[in-house]
Amino acid sequence: MTKPLMILIAGPYASGTGGDPALMAQNLARLEEAAWPIFRAGHIPMIGEWVALPVLSSAGATGPGDPLANEVMYPTAERLLQHCDAVLRLPGESRGADQDVTIAEDRGIPVYRRLDEVPGIAA
Repeated sequence: MTKPLMILIAGPYASGTGGDPALMAQNLARLEEAAWPIFRAGHIPMIGEWVALPVLSSAGATGPGDPLANEVMYPTAERLLQHCDAVLRLPGESRGADQDVTIAEDRGIPVYRRLDEVPGIAA
């Protein structure tokens, strides 16, 4: 097999939730649904919230609605994209995910728009 890719899974997290923690948890679960197929295909799935949420918590923030979130959420994804080999952009409105795609495209990082576009994952 070729070298595993670290793939950032990007899609709605806080968008459209009105700050409702239950809706954000549902969105995170939707992002995480793509993790197993990516891993099974020999790659490393990554979701920005997996890194950003513990960072926020350790900084004493009350959650994604905390003012500190602006200093952590988007910058985390931008830093991760310095290490990721590809982005999987899941459907749904998301300013952050759109920003991830723009950064990836600017850096020449492949952007997949469907799970079956990821190498090693069959339709």
